[in-house]
Amino acid sequence: MTERKPIESWLTDMDGVLIHEGVPIPGAGAFIKKLRESGKPFLVLTNNSIYTARDLQARLAGMGLHLPVENIWTSALATAKFLADQSPNGTAYVIGEAGLTTALHDVGFVLTDSSPDFVILGETRQYSFEAMTKAVRLINGGARFICTNPDETGPSAEGPLPATGSVAALITKATGKDPYFVGKPNPLMMRHGLNTIGAHSETSAMIGDRMDTDVLAGLEAGMETYLVRTGLTSDADIAKYPFRPTAVFDSIADLIDLV
Repeated sequence: MTERKPIESWLTDMDGVLIHEGVPIPGAGAFIKKLRESGKPFLVLTNNSIYTARDLQARLAGMGLHLPVENIWTSALATAKFLADQSPNGTAYVIGEAGLTTALHDVGFVLTDSSPDFVILGETRQYSFEAMTKAVRLINGGARFICTNPDETGPSAEGPLPATGSVAALITKATGKDPYFVGKPNPLMMRHGLNTIGAHSETSAMIGDRMDTDVLAGLEAGMETYLVRTGLTSDADIAKYPFRPTAVFDSIADLIDLV
């Protein structure tokens, strides 16, 4: 095997790696502190498009996890970047929250329900049947279908919640049109993130708690991949996949000395 170069940049998932249901995972604060002191480029990633990076910065700070807003990369930001490259100053009908609409406004998009270029589906606290019906009709009318992420469920204190991927499946059934998913495991989100911090995949690592999004995205982007057991993936789950992470750790605390 080709020997890997030393890791100079880090990407890490947020939910299941740094926090779990609003509570920091032991070692998360020390890991972020070590990253900031090292001066190495890093990003905290999330497929959740509900919040802006500034919102997430404040929420994390409230949990005792302090990091600059520019070190947060969401699927909403990745989606806005992708669309700005594809169709500068385009138009879109959006089902989503402030994290997504703000990101689109910031790249010059106009939000409209009148003959938009795109229908964009993201996470929201309340999926409206009326909004989904509107999306179906606009897609049938020629709008291109984009989703921030493919996650079928999201976590909550009461158990799993339907997420973007599930609602996208409903719209696909009604239109016959598959969406383009921008978030993990699409390596596009990782590559744009790496470009944002001036990093190269050859010397970068991705930390995550899911094989189907975090590890797959890191692998396809050419990075080393580290899976932690504090999220949704068990050792039995790992064996089901035809690919493997570079290494498996109990938690983020076990990676502090690697920074």
